[in-house]
Amino acid sequence: MAITSVSELVAQAKAQIETLPPDAAKAMADSGDAILVDIRDIRELDREGRVPDAVHAPRGMLEFWIDPESPYHRPIFATEKRLILFCAGAMRSALAAKALIDMGVANVAEMDEGFSGWRDRGLPIERKSE
Repeated sequence: MAITSVSELVAQAKAQIETLPPDAAKAMADSGDAILVDIRDIRELDREGRVPDAVHAPRGMLEFWIDPESPYHRPIFATEKRLILFCAGAMRSALAAKALIDMGVANVAEMDEGFSGWRDRGLPIERKSE
């Protein structure tokens, strides 16, 4: 049996989730209608910088932090606001958004092009030294 490639999994996920451009994601977060959720590894945040006011939820803990029945649940995720997930390049965030949809989270989307797209558009970034 052949293994399904990551690119196939990402394509399947992207066909089932909402993807927002970075400018739209920023506007929704700025208006208070959404929470930006950075699922990158902490080392990536330290190395590349952070999106101001984004909530960090490492990919490996995301489902546990979302689930209100989990002992690891984080109250910030018990919200009606749209959760806009992003990673470095919008692959992990696509898979994560699909996983949350499979859990029954209706208010989730992913940010197209991830942190790279945000940075490349000149949107604000915080560095660790700031």
